[in-house]
Amino acid sequence: MVSRKRSSNPNNNPFVPPINKLLKTTTTTTAAATASIDKLVSVLADAGCTLINAAATPPCLPSDIHNFRQRLHGIFSQHSSTRSLFLNGFSHYISSTNNFRRLLPITPFFIFFNMKLIRVLLPCHRDGFGTVRSESLVRLLLLVNSIQQDLLDILLEKLPEYFDTDPPVVGYGFSSSSRLDEDVVRLILNQFQWLDFLVNSEAFAEKLLQVLSICPHHLKKEMIGSLPEIIGDQNNKTVVSSLQQMLQEDSSIIVPVLDCFSNFNLDDLLQEQAITIALSCIRTIEIEHMPYLLRFLLLSAKPSNARRIISRIREQLICVGGSRTRTSQQSKLKGKSVVDNTEALILDALRSSLRFKNMLCLELLNELKSFDEARDHKVIDIWLLTLIYMNSDSLQKKVEKLFKKKILEGCIQDHMFDQCIHGINDLPKDFLSTFLSLSAYLLACKEQRAQEFGIHMYVCLFEEYCDAYLRQEVLGALLTHVGSGIFYEVSAALDAMVMLASVKSQELISLSAHITGILDYLEGFSVESLHKVYDVFIRLAVSAKSGSQPYGCSIANELLMILRKQAMQINNSDLMYKKMGLIGTLKIVSYIADTNNTSLPPLSQRSNYDEAVELLKISLDSCKQLPLSLILFYEELVSTLQSKTLHPTVMEWVGKQVGEFESIYLSDLDSGNLLVQDPSCGLEGELWMNLDGDISPICLNILPLVLPSFRSTSPLQVLPTKFVLLAVVERLANQGSLGGIDALLGCPIHLPSSKLFSEPCWRSLTAKQKQIAILSLYYAANWIRELLNTFSAQVAEGCDTISQATKEEIISKLLKRLRNLVFIECLLDNYLRQYTVHLPELYPHLEPSPFVELDCMGDLEKTSQRLKGSESISQHKKRNRGKSSTPSANSNTEEKLRQPTIVGIWRKAGAIPSQEALEENLSVMSSKTRLSESTRNQADDNCNIPQNIEISAPAKCLEAQNCKFRPLSVHCLSILACLELPLHLFLLRDLHKKLDYLSPTRRQILVRCPSVPAGFMGIKVNDFFGKIRPLFPFLRRNFDRAVHILGEGAETCQEHWKTQSSLAANMEIISTIISASPRLTSISVFEETLICFGKMLNLPDILNEKTLLSDFLWAFQPMEISGCFFQGMQLIPSPGNMDYLYCGAYIFLGGAFDVAINFSFTLASEVLLTLEFMVTSIRTFLNRAPCENGKDTCTGFNKEIVPLLCNKLGNYAKKLLMHKRDRDDIDGSLKTKGEMVQKILRIYLGNCQSTSDLLNELACSILPQVSASGTSVEDDNQTFPTLCPATMTVWYRVMHEENISTLNNLVKEIAVLEKPRAGAKVENVERLLNKILQSVIVIASLINMCRTNEKVSVRAMAVKYGGKFIDSFLKVFDFLQTQFQTHKDLILHLIKELQKATRTIQTLCSEAKGSKQTAITSKIPATKRSMERFLFHVKALLYTTPSGCSFWMGNLKHKDLMGQVVSSQAYLDDQNDDINDNPAEAIVEDQTMNVTTPQ
Repeated sequence: MVSRKRSSNPNNNPFVPPINKLLKTTTTTTAAATASIDKLVSVLADAGCTLINAAATPPCLPSDIHNFRQRLHGIFSQHSSTRSLFLNGFSHYISSTNNFRRLLPITPFFIFFNMKLIRVLLPCHRDGFGTVRSESLVRLLLLVNSIQQDLLDILLEKLPEYFDTDPPVVGYGFSSSSRLDEDVVRLILNQFQWLDFLVNSEAFAEKLLQVLSICPHHLKKEMIGSLPEIIGDQNNKTVVSSLQQMLQEDSSIIVPVLDCFSNFNLDDLLQEQAITIALSCIRTIEIEHMPYLLRFLLLSAKPSNARRIISRIREQLICVGGSRTRTSQQSKLKGKSVVDNTEALILDALRSSLRFKNMLCLELLNELKSFDEARDHKVIDIWLLTLIYMNSDSLQKKVEKLFKKKILEGCIQDHMFDQCIHGINDLPKDFLSTFLSLSAYLLACKEQRAQEFGIHMYVCLFEEYCDAYLRQEVLGALLTHVGSGIFYEVSAALDAMVMLASVKSQELISLSAHITGILDYLEGFSVESLHKVYDVFIRLAVSAKSGSQPYGCSIANELLMILRKQAMQINNSDLMYKKMGLIGTLKIVSYIADTNNTSLPPLSQRSNYDEAVELLKISLDSCKQLPLSLILFYEELVSTLQSKTLHPTVMEWVGKQVGEFESIYLSDLDSGNLLVQDPSCGLEGELWMNLDGDISPICLNILPLVLPSFRSTSPLQVLPTKFVLLAVVERLANQGSLGGIDALLGCPIHLPSSKLFSEPCWRSLTAKQKQIAILSLYYAANWIRELLNTFSAQVAEGCDTISQATKEEIISKLLKRLRNLVFIECLLDNYLRQYTVHLPELYPHLEPSPFVELDCMGDLEKTSQRLKGSESISQHKKRNRGKSSTPSANSNTEEKLRQPTIVGIWRKAGAIPSQEALEENLSVMSSKTRLSESTRNQADDNCNIPQNIEISAPAKCLEAQNCKFRPLSVHCLSILACLELPLHLFLLRDLHKKLDYLSPTRRQILVRCPSVPAGFMGIKVNDFFGKIRPLFPFLRRNFDRAVHILGEGAETCQEHWKTQSSLAANMEIISTIISASPRLTSISVFEETLICFGKMLNLPDILNEKTLLSDFLWAFQPMEISGCFFQGMQLIPSPGNMDYLYCGAYIFLGGAFDVAINFSFTLASEVLLTLEFMVTSIRTFLNRAPCENGKDTCTGFNKEIVPLLCNKLGNYAKKLLMHKRDRDDIDGSLKTKGEMVQKILRIYLGNCQSTSDLLNELACSILPQVSASGTSVEDDNQTFPTLCPATMTVWYRVMHEENISTLNNLVKEIAVLEKPRAGAKVENVERLLNKILQSVIVIASLINMCRTNEKVSVRAMAVKYGGKFIDSFLKVFDFLQTQFQTHKDLILHLIKELQKATRTIQTLCSEAKGSKQTAITSKIPATKRSMERFLFHVKALLYTTPSGCSFWMGNLKHKDLMGQVVSSQAYLDDQNDDINDNPAEAIVEDQTMNVTTPQ
């Protein structure tokens, strides 16, 4: 019966529904049931608990609960019948729901259940106090040992009765099952949680899991989540197996199952089983549950299973950007919460799991490194790399390198990043900074593919983030690259700007105020970058002009005003700013005159085509006074014509300009002769190099145009560029054919008579006549260069409008013109050595020429005066050095206000020579010229010995002014296939210059002009190699010819050259023989081929293209590869593999080495350096892909090749150093080749089997044989002919540096050995100590050599490198202290040996101070500090480790290097006489330490 009495606590029951009638529950029980219930009540009463109260309140528990449980346990243990009746009574009692609820802790309120009013009673009270307890009677009974299991069974059997119970609450619209205190099942489960003990946990777990398998879905999730609190960790195996079976039936319970696994303390085996279960659900799980699954997997990862977990996640997780298409911008919700975005939640789960697990990040990086094929990579890889980059600052460099590597290998493509960015419904803003950092890194790389991907990332980020602030962040990052000053980074950033202006011009218009900041950097931009800058502004202006935005017109006007201001700089007198104006103007013309831009609105009141013509006229008029600006104008016009299809109106104007070419530069001929013979400035003219003979109707006028009548603007300076413009117009008009101007290829050139270049006539010429003659040859050489560029391009590109016969005729004439070019440049270099002339620039670079721009004739008087003035100024500076001058106030203010330029900074740094330095060099050259002239004037005039000019000799005078010449294009290299050695050498040197541009040295990077050379204009690196790929076999063929000539003697090269020179119409110069020596030509071809081979082999672009690399190596394969070459290797390379090709090329160069070593030390050295380049190339190539089982997984490259080739490289170096030659020849040649000997010795020491052993042998046995007098002990087995007094300093320095490097490597090995995981083995420790001892013996031997060598440079190096060695040695003192007890004798011996070196260094310092040898004294302070530190480290070592040794410091006798006491400082006391007086150790220090062992 349920009471209607209200609760005494109104707060617990604030509202009681009005009840008019209480429903009474009637229960029919049997007499046995009544008896068992009575027994239940009596037993509880005996224990102190009142079960049934008059007010139907919860049972009243005793105050001493522990005593209550003990009394019950005692009763049940003694009387089993009582226990049975008690359990019977409990089962019958709880059959009533009202009674059952009275035993559970619930909150009081009224409910209707089974249409009866049931009073939910208060929790149990203690006797006499009435305080509320949270403990229920059921929970207390469950803590009684003797009845726990039976009660658990009763309660579990009771659970299914309430599975379907869901009574509605009157007046409420929700189910009772949604409230814990109304659900009997939940109340029962609460009693099971956190029990102090379980009598039979296995049986309870088994029955609970049986009940769990049949419970409803909503209850199953709650019960699974409560399992760790109910069962504990005693039956984990059963629980895991049961949950696995349930998951197979219903995957929707994955979240509580994972939560259950996380709360269990599983052993390693069960944890692996749980991980396996979770991994199997990745594909079947619902996407909203994926974050929980990923978090469980990653947090459960250990080093043993991390790789497996990561691999499965990469393979099966496809919901993050992998299968989604790009979300339209209109569908995005502004301010959308990240919580609503499932993809964002997955990324957050990955990010939080990786944040504090560095092990996972490393395993993930290793996992990605192991894949080489593009098909193995997924979109998730980009996200994983991004998350690692965000979480771990220490791994950011590794992520950047790996990301770049994958991009270069083609494993990460542009479309993958598209899916990565556009596959997220609302990309979190947190990722923007990370993506910008990665994009910035890629954009700053030199590799073109990396830059392209970085550009794509910037564009995608700008498209994805619609917020104006975020887009401004992306744009600001790009502008940062623009201002970096690194030309390739600036170029890539501007490419990104151009792409954004193309695809997102309307969005950029609103941000145009930020883009105008680019104009601040224009002064440092290359021509290519300037094109891109103006391209961006023009695109934005046109888009704003044609757009529908209300503010578009004003922005368009503003942008057009900026463009016009930039274009108006064509009137600036400074060539740099004029260049900016010309480029901007021609860029505007290229847009408004393009016939494809039909929808372009007029930018002014006139039509766009008329506006374009007017801009061209203004530009041309502004450039007529300066040849360089006119050249730049024509160059830009040519570029515009080649890239755009201009309107006929514009083309008509261009045609008028090129129509003037014939009237200015060409003259008619009559039967191959000039119509008018008019001597120019007293110089007789003559037609040179007439390839067409008498049928030639025209000739090129050069000599008449060099005269002073054209002094204001020289038409010859613009001749090559204007010819290029003529050729472009001709090709556009005739479908690529140059048939209308092909007469220019074979027409003669009007130059000074060849008689004037004979030695007697040349000396009789005036200075002005010599200058005219030299300038005529200079202009003729550049004319031929442009002929070669123009017509070779037509042949290489394969024009369909010319026949095969015409093509062969053009090739024949090109070969003759190339021979003409070689002939003229040899003459030009010869006469420039005799008479210095400042050649005018014919190609515009970024910076104007450091020389004052001369006219076509020049002003000899002004030039000589300037040279004399520079000499007097330099002498005046020398006389007044140290004196300061007071500049005027105006000049001082101007200097302060002047902003330094990049070029000015380079000049201050010495990277670019200043104007004064250049003039000083020219003055020196002119003084040498005058000296040579005076010498020749004193010679016998009757001497008729002809002058011999060798074609293969380097043209040093031309090289000094090489930047002024018109460069040869890449198409000219195609002629390499048809050449003899002299002509092949000429183009090979040009290829060398182009490769220097692609792989410059450190100094060349600083000095080199950022502008792209004409030979590379418009050609990418990959296209360049594509053009020269067919030439690889011809490089090999001519190299073989050169080797054959060097090895077996000369061919008929000389006679062949004379014959072909006559056929090419080269002039015969009286008393001058221009010859091609087979020997010298072969030497030059040999050297240049090796240099080009080494440069191409180490270019990143050729290493990334495997087919190109294989073709290149295939061209240099030997006739056969002997199997003995691979002796000692376990895996022999297969023919055709990359490792086999590398070995073949190595064998080929080894054969060349055998030929060169018997012929020339220099040539053999070049071969050796090339072999070293090859080993470097192999290492670079192998770093691109991981290796498994000693073999590269992608290319089948055997890594055993590297040590094999290194060993052979060391043998080659040793062979070269020990090669027997004449003694005088060696001394005479090696004095100027110390750098080469140094490189060879480093190769020898770095590629031997043991560097320490070799250093020990050389320092103790070989090097002491050489004395200062120049004599050495000869020994057939050990003598190195390259080791002589002339190269003694080189050997000494290299051995010091290599010994210190060896010690530093030992320090790194010791650092690894001291790590806890490494485990220091006794044999490893002893090996390292012996290696350190060898280094100490080497340094002691090298320093003690100063006793017999009096060279100041040698002693200075001993002091310098001795201090550095001690600094490195001090890093191992902790290791010595740790190992002192085990290896005491070895460590003491090591310290005593080093003490010998420190004593010698101390004496060297003392003598240097006395004799004031500044070369040594400048290095003393640092060395002294190092020796003091060494002294106190030894003292600390011996005092902290019980060694039985004594240590003291004291003053020794002052002795010199030979051990003689210095009398001026002899000590008076005899107490130190017993100190070691061995001359080998008798070195006095202010504080000297001695270590002795007591007897």
